[in-house]
Amino acid sequence: MIAGGASAALAQEAEEPGQIPETAEGATQDGAVIIVTAQKREESIQDVPIAVTAISGEGLDDYKIETGGELLRAVPNVNFSKSNFSMYNFSIRGVGTKAISAASDPAVAISFNNTALARNRLFESEFYDMARIEVLRGPQGTLYGRNATAGVVNLIPALPTDELEGSVKGEVGSYSTRRLNGMLNVPLGDTFGVRVAGQWTKRDGFDYNTFTQKRVNGRDLWSTRAIAEWEPSDRFRANVIWQHFEEDDNRSRTGKQLCHTDPGPEMVGSVEITDPVLRGRMSQGCLPGSLYDDGAYGVPNGDSLVYLTVPTGISLGRSVLPDGTRGPPVYVTNSGDPYEGLTQSRDLREIATSYDPKFRAKNDVVQLNLEFEPSDGLTLVSQTTYSRDRYFSTQDYNRFVSAPLFNDSTQPLVTARGIPLDTETYPGPTPGGIFCDPQLGCSDRMVSADLSQSRNRQWSQEVRLQSDFDGPVNFNVGVNYLDFKTQDNYYVFNNMFTLIADWFYSGVPPFGHPASGQNALLPCELGAEDRECVYVDPNPIGSLNNQGHNYFLSQNGVRTKSWAAFGELYWNIADDVKLTLGVRYTRDKKVSDQIPSQLLLGGGTETDIPGGITGGRVNSGYPALPDIEQKWGEFTGRAVLDWQPDLAFTDDTLVYLSAARGYKGGGTNPPRVDFNPDVVQYQYLPQTFRPEYLNAFEIGVKNTFAGGRLTLNGAAFYYDYEDYQISQIVDRIAYNENFDATTWGLELEAAWRPSRNFRLDANLGYLQTKLADGAQSIDVMNRTQGNEDWMVLRPWLQVPSNCIAPTEFVERILAAQTGLEQLALSALCPGSNRIGNFNPDAPPGQLPYWAFFGFTYDPFAAYNPDTVGLNIEDGGSGAPNGGRGFYADLSGNELPNAPRWTMNLGAQYTFFLEDDDWELTFRGDYYRQAKSYARVYNTEYDRLKAWDNLNLAVTLERPESQLAFQLYVKNVFNDAPITDFFTNSDDTALTTNVFTLDPRIIGFSVTKGF
Repeated sequence: MIAGGASAALAQEAEEPGQIPETAEGATQDGAVIIVTAQKREESIQDVPIAVTAISGEGLDDYKIETGGELLRAVPNVNFSKSNFSMYNFSIRGVGTKAISAASDPAVAISFNNTALARNRLFESEFYDMARIEVLRGPQGTLYGRNATAGVVNLIPALPTDELEGSVKGEVGSYSTRRLNGMLNVPLGDTFGVRVAGQWTKRDGFDYNTFTQKRVNGRDLWSTRAIAEWEPSDRFRANVIWQHFEEDDNRSRTGKQLCHTDPGPEMVGSVEITDPVLRGRMSQGCLPGSLYDDGAYGVPNGDSLVYLTVPTGISLGRSVLPDGTRGPPVYVTNSGDPYEGLTQSRDLREIATSYDPKFRAKNDVVQLNLEFEPSDGLTLVSQTTYSRDRYFSTQDYNRFVSAPLFNDSTQPLVTARGIPLDTETYPGPTPGGIFCDPQLGCSDRMVSADLSQSRNRQWSQEVRLQSDFDGPVNFNVGVNYLDFKTQDNYYVFNNMFTLIADWFYSGVPPFGHPASGQNALLPCELGAEDRECVYVDPNPIGSLNNQGHNYFLSQNGVRTKSWAAFGELYWNIADDVKLTLGVRYTRDKKVSDQIPSQLLLGGGTETDIPGGITGGRVNSGYPALPDIEQKWGEFTGRAVLDWQPDLAFTDDTLVYLSAARGYKGGGTNPPRVDFNPDVVQYQYLPQTFRPEYLNAFEIGVKNTFAGGRLTLNGAAFYYDYEDYQISQIVDRIAYNENFDATTWGLELEAAWRPSRNFRLDANLGYLQTKLADGAQSIDVMNRTQGNEDWMVLRPWLQVPSNCIAPTEFVERILAAQTGLEQLALSALCPGSNRIGNFNPDAPPGQLPYWAFFGFTYDPFAAYNPDTVGLNIEDGGSGAPNGGRGFYADLSGNELPNAPRWTMNLGAQYTFFLEDDDWELTFRGDYYRQAKSYARVYNTEYDRLKAWDNLNLAVTLERPESQLAFQLYVKNVFNDAPITDFFTNSDDTALTTNVFTLDPRIIGFSVTKGF
């Protein structure tokens, strides 16, 4: 039994149901009556034919579960981790939210008091004054419907009671933690009651920034909730709930950034590469490798960053030698790798970044619940919910501090002809070796930051009619409507982007210091068309005009409207046999904005190169493409047969067999860069991704023994999953792919209380997941799949992703030693920028440099999928998938974030002191999960090691006075396991953002109630 699973009987006593409840029978010392609303009606948890875990408010405190991310310690086969941007992944039985597009939906429905919230603060907010949390495992295709393919997490607040009562709890702990929460329940007459509750937390950061010498990843957040309930008669009840959450601190969205440094090739065929800069240009920045090796604490090869290539060519002029003559050219940046010699601390909670994070979030939920009984046995329920969410998070993007990078543009300089430059009047871009960026401020080194910002609002309405007749047949039917609107903006800032925009793409070629006269710097105004230039947004972060092309901006607006009709029939075929039949029809409509990004793209009518040099159409602003509208209409539901036999060795037993179908809508991939096809072309990618579908089969048993002292529940399941949605960064967007998979597993949950002193809780989950035969995808970390006849190359500045090219081509280019190697190598990527392309009307002798290498293949020709993949002898490169790379065979691979097994064991013992006046309780909880993978490729790079977590607590309580003192330790061994990671884009060197657990926390609290 101890090898079983965490108990569904974590609730110590019966709580109010999720909507408008009546008080249930209380618990006895031998057991508990646990009332849940998993089927949107009041039922004992042991009578519900669903794998469900219910955790009461007291149970949350026992487990020290403070946020949604810690629920995995109480529920079998559950995994949780933060993901990039403003997303997180809550997975049940291997199914979660691995698609991070703004148009994607969660696979686990997060519900507040039975209403699903498309956007929520489950990860950031802390639990307080909860009746319970119900976690339903498996598709809930009837009553919860869309976006419940994996299951449901139902957050049910404590509702008003008919007693005057209250409580307050204060806590201090490690990292200067201060926490305060409280509740006040006030009955006003016989029919009206009000309950208010609140929570506040403030603490210093878990991470230390050695560069700024500040603690980061701290917390300063608060929540409040007010509930008013009115029950003028036995047939009508109403309540209104308002909940508010707010946070303003330096929380980090991600942890450390890891990298196996890629030095680039030493040899290409028979050609030796001695120039480290050239080697860097053939490096992808970071190599795939285990995140647990020492090598993972390296830094990217800075020479691989294409946005550092251009500034090294911006000449400020020539230096002045001591004798007054002209010296060598002075460039705006130092040559060489700005990360050379840099290493990272092996401490995952110690970072070194030049930009500290800022985090703000605000969330409001208002819910109106009405319940009317028109006749005996019939109840009409209405739930109206409005929610609004605001989110702002900025942090260092390249989480490494570069060496000082800029040369002093005010030093004595002369032109190429030796004419002195007036650097006092024209100080240039980097006076004193400092460059000032309007968004990032002034610095002597490269600085980069991102900003994830979202605004969301949701309206939902549900009406249900449910019966509770004495006869064998009952029902629950209803309709549901959802209107959800989101605007997600994601920015990446880099002072090198602004430097390039200001000094390389402004003025008239040739480029250089503005004091040279022939290239005087002219301001690039909004909408300027007189020349090709890149507009720089002059505003700081927080008040951007969203017109600048000196930063990456992905704008994603999505409007979702959904309605559904559903019903379940409950037929008691016999006294101990019941059949449940449910069906739901869902109609979804999504409209997605299509606004391409414009990083370093300019526009204008006058240029020396046909089609321009940046590949852009406009110098500022973000012209929109037509919206994409998607519609789906799907039937889902379930059929359950359950049997309650009268067995001699149990008090109560429920055996059930179920078949269910789940559905989650598809969506759109964000639009890519808006290139002028005369200048830049790239490989086609689908604009949309398909919905998910799940057929699930389950058999389960629930048992109660010894008058409720022991519960033992188990389930076995099999899933047939179609088109599971998974994202990776391709061409600077969250590109979503669909995969088929199968999953099966086992779950056990147990709770044993042999005496009033001792209690034991346990759970165990076992899981096997497998991608379908024929599954394939291009791994951006390994595009060649080990084929030595091909090499990964970096493209030109505006082209976002790496490509592969024949090693033979690369060797021939390097062997020619024309001085055009870097440009030629970047041009091997299909669709690269045509800068340097030749004028066909040019006089003899001005041949295209491509002819120097003797190729029939012309990489500057407009992209044609019918020719790019041809063999070399036929005028193509032979590149598979248009140069994107070889497919990796994923057949039989495990799903990401699906550990083979999870387990939790919790035990507590209570000593009753001074005639039972005082109770001294010792409790320990141990959790462990097996290894898993972060991506579908299942490589050594993807592997996440098994990890565990131990929490201890001792509580001294005087129940009669409602006074309690608690000392606890969370994460006793101060472990920092990597719970998940995210791979960044090609053009930022394929670095890896990791996510970890919180460190060891020691806390002490005092609680007083009345």
